[in-house]
Amino acid sequence: MATEVVMPQMGESIAEGTITRWLIEVGETVERDQPLFEISTDKVDAEIPSPVAGTLLKVVHGEGETVPVDDVVAYIGEAGESVGDGAASAPATEAPAAEAAAGEQAAESEDSGEEDSTDGPMSLEQRLRKFSSPLVRNIAAKEGVDLQQVEGTGIHGRVTKKDILGYLENRGSAPAQPAAAAAPAAPRPTRAASDFHVPAYTEGENVEVVPMSRIRQITADHMAYSKATSAHVTTVFHIDMTRIARLRQRIKHRFAEANGTKLTYMPFIFSAVTAGLKAFPQLNAAIDGTNIVYKKDINLGMAVALDHGLIVPVLKNADQLSLVGLAKTANDLADRARSKRLSPDAIKGGTFTVTNPGGFGSLFGTPVINQPQVAILGVGAIEKRPVVLTDAEGNDSLGIRTMCYLALTFDHRLIDGADADQFMALVKEQLQQGSWEELDAYRR
Repeated sequence: MATEVVMPQMGESIAEGTITRWLIEVGETVERDQPLFEISTDKVDAEIPSPVAGTLLKVVHGEGETVPVDDVVAYIGEAGESVGDGAASAPATEAPAAEAAAGEQAAESEDSGEEDSTDGPMSLEQRLRKFSSPLVRNIAAKEGVDLQQVEGTGIHGRVTKKDILGYLENRGSAPAQPAAAAAPAAPRPTRAASDFHVPAYTEGENVEVVPMSRIRQITADHMAYSKATSAHVTTVFHIDMTRIARLRQRIKHRFAEANGTKLTYMPFIFSAVTAGLKAFPQLNAAIDGTNIVYKKDINLGMAVALDHGLIVPVLKNADQLSLVGLAKTANDLADRARSKRLSPDAIKGGTFTVTNPGGFGSLFGTPVINQPQVAILGVGAIEKRPVVLTDAEGNDSLGIRTMCYLALTFDHRLIDGADADQFMALVKEQLQQGSWEELDAYRR
């Protein structure tokens, strides 16, 4: 069977992408992982590689079209092979095949028009159902299935082809009923927010009303979803960064000359976090129903603020990287994020996130957990402050130290306060007492 090529997920808050250029023409062969087409989103411009080797049989969406995540954009298979729903393969030009292809395109246009005609902001549930692929929606319609009754395994519960086929298999061999005759879905409990609305403005008030962009609607849904899912608790620690600040000041120029990248505070923080996650694996986990999923790899998400939004590229296997490796990887990801050159793989698989609002002057914040993770660390401003110092004899004095607040938001469903604070105590110890021997080569 031909392989479906789908629009990839390019970040948690991205629901669609625009195809800007096809790099392979219909009928041409392509190797696995060879760039197949280019896409553009509000956050990322990227080349999308081919998932398999074969012949590009059919392009479903052309250049300039905006396509929802997980929708099929093309088919790859053996030359001359036919593709789904009776559509013709690329080399075939027979009239019946062309008519079938035209019919399929018309059906897809109707699906697209239905989505575009939706007015007003959609809820998270509505968006997930709407952006199930046309194939999934067609199967559901033919089999009389209400998609709200199907448990989705896609991102945040999106129903995939595998989900709908599994549902039909488990439903048994009973004959399918028309959609109109399907039993009505049980009423779903409504959220309190939907029952109580405070008007944002009154008639005659001096305001400007601007529709939310789609990306802002999706981001809002994702944040509300996280707050509704996890039991958020935040603990804040005050960290003395003086030793690191002095070391960094002494070696940063030689470090940059030797490695071609700058040395910021973040590699030190990443290193300390990985040590903490090794000691407290429940912070590097996820919740799946009543099961705890412990992630064996430590993949640190790194929030990067852009002019048009926020994206979280991932430092894969961060615990296996040296400080030099962490610095190079983090700076490269940040540069690629700002220039919209991140690959799909670069923003997937995060197990714990670090965000740095201190770069904008914030003392500390209480960040929202990046689902399905169970914890996120916020880094506050690193600056000189007066603190009380106690000498070996117990005498107190005031001193000027380079200090930073680190705020850990954690999911209390899984992580107890004692675990969170012990994790933070270890991170604090690593930052304040770490020797950083690998940087000895850059010291004078």
